[in-house]
Amino acid sequence: MFIFLLISLAIVGFVALAAQHRTVRIFAAFYYLVQAGFAVAVIPFRIGEVESQFFTFDLLGAIFFVLMTVISAVAFVQSNFYLDRETLRQFKLYNISLMLLCVSATGVYFANNIAVTWIFLEATTLCTAGLVYHRRNTRSLEATWKYIFICSLGIAVAYLGILLLSTVTAGGELSYANLARTVASGNPLYLKIAFLFILVGYSCKMEVFPLYTIGVDANFAAPAPASAVISTVLVNAGFVSFFRVYRVAAASPVYEWFSHVLILAGLISLLIAGVYLRRTNNYKRFLAYSTVECMGLSVVGLGVGGIGIFAALLQVIAHALIKSGMFVQMAQVGKVYGTYRMNRIGGYIGVNRTGAVALLLGGMSLLAFPPSVLFVSEMMILRQVIESGRWWLLVLLALLLCFVMFSFCSRILKLCYKPVGNPLPMPSLRIHLGLTWCGLLLIAGASVLGIVQPPFLIKFINAVIAF
Repeated sequence: MFIFLLISLAIVGFVALAAQHRTVRIFAAFYYLVQAGFAVAVIPFRIGEVESQFFTFDLLGAIFFVLMTVISAVAFVQSNFYLDRETLRQFKLYNISLMLLCVSATGVYFANNIAVTWIFLEATTLCTAGLVYHRRNTRSLEATWKYIFICSLGIAVAYLGILLLSTVTAGGELSYANLARTVASGNPLYLKIAFLFILVGYSCKMEVFPLYTIGVDANFAAPAPASAVISTVLVNAGFVSFFRVYRVAAASPVYEWFSHVLILAGLISLLIAGVYLRRTNNYKRFLAYSTVECMGLSVVGLGVGGIGIFAALLQVIAHALIKSGMFVQMAQVGKVYGTYRMNRIGGYIGVNRTGAVALLLGGMSLLAFPPSVLFVSEMMILRQVIESGRWWLLVLLALLLCFVMFSFCSRILKLCYKPVGNPLPMPSLRIHLGLTWCGLLLIAGASVLGIVQPPFLIKFINAVIAF
């Protein structure tokens, strides 16, 4: 782990010293090759091993690290096409921020200590801020300061929760294993406050209620390839951080109370997403609010427990594939039309048929239409709701999901088929078919998971939720 981190930081240093765009691309490509090598040649053979006391190569981290490897590599390739007119300084800072975000997320994925997780999660704030401020205009400056301030506030709130959890530890050790062993003897009031603070703090990374707004603004201001990473790799880092705390909460005397809090937070996230999916006039914000909806439903799955925990994990994995593919396609849309405003663009199927097919398939997947894997995960959650006898929750979820479906369908269909009156002139018809197919394959991969769930994936998820 430390060797990977040191090599990554060394490559970042070489990128910072590069004097040409081509040199930046070469070193950045080498980083993603190192990352892929770490995913293929190191992690599979070290599952279960502990390194330097603070990191464990477990299945939870491995699953999301492999997802990050695929998504970040596609984002890097697209960035070279998307950012073709940047100055050398901008290009270097963008690639450095993107690589450091992946490095920080790696630390989050494999940290076995809640304090170490907190440190790496805070590091992702600074890396993401570099991506959000890339355009260096008034809008990006405002979004950057908002992101730094609100994320720092959220992480500080989470730190207060960690301090309260430390009161129940033996010998002051903050490893998740030690917390799970000792949390049963903790003061219920302190535990409730601690878990609530951690949920609120980590919500800025998971993009769920209450601090979901900052993730939406970050996706809106950042370049589209970076948004593909922010809405998946970073959101997954937030989910992994929270899921490890959730496993600790499951061993505590306040687990039932905390489950109710999670259901409430998930329902509010679904409601907010449904409303703003209909109201927003920007396709990047639209996809960002879709993330709020998907992650809100995952939090509901954790709240209802049982098979809902399996479904929540499957939902997050599938969302990463689908959403990254959607942002890849949306970057192509922005390149063609020069804008993401809904009322100024349309008829995309006549411009890029393959890209339009990818958007339609991605839209169907996010709406959980068969064969989407999200259909499988959502059915699992609804089944667990029925088995638990929460009929009121079933009715609320059905109504909210129907509202989300209506909002999503109308916007995606309009982009692909509906001509727009007085459209903006298209500044470019430059369409990268290779990237279009990459995005389509990411989305299609999630659809394949909806038809056939590989036995190894089911085995891995079952191993992760066995607590």
